[in-house]
Amino acid sequence: MNAPLYELGAIADHSALLIAVAIGIVFGWFLERGGLGSARKLMGQFYLTDLTVFKVMFSALVTAMLGVFWLARLGVLDVSRIYVPETYWVAQLTGGLVFGAGFAIAGLCPGTSCVAASTGRKDGLFVIAGLFAGVLAFHELFAWLQPLYGAGALGRVTLPDALRLPYGVIVLIVTAAALGGFAVAERLERRGVLPAVAPARAPDAAVIASES
Repeated sequence: MNAPLYELGAIADHSALLIAVAIGIVFGWFLERGGLGSARKLMGQFYLTDLTVFKVMFSALVTAMLGVFWLARLGVLDVSRIYVPETYWVAQLTGGLVFGAGFAIAGLCPGTSCVAASTGRKDGLFVIAGLFAGVLAFHELFAWLQPLYGAGALGRVTLPDALRLPYGVIVLIVTAAALGGFAVAERLERRGVLPAVAPARAPDAAVIASES
């Protein structure tokens, strides 16, 4: 086993931070190149007219999942050393609803708001300001929100554990779901394309005469 590199001490703390910053910059560049710094493009997700967000994020998820699976099978990666956050389904469901509402209203998520702000878009700056305001409000209200913060604790839960299926079967199911999702997304996008506007036609002479 020689990975994860940071957990096994192959990468120092300062090097890990520099690598994280570099990966973040590259990731942000690809998001911008994909048009995901535009709130208009992201809002197409909710209208089922532009599912770029779904395709990009699902592609990233499947790529990471397949990478982890095969690296583990080849003996390169120790999966037990990968941190998996504990599940608090009530708190996480509530947070997901709040996050989704904010995404629908602003048209940007925390990551894409940073991309938008870095290219000078004012809406990105306002979303970042709202993000920091929310963090501050959460800090101030934490004593009141603490019961919700820990609600629905289930411990460390993964899909293989929850569905009682082998890890490889879950990988196959998720990959098949992704391919099916991509096909459905393409059909929805084609269906959502507005028809071309017919060129304006000069009015008939009889119509002009009747209006004069």
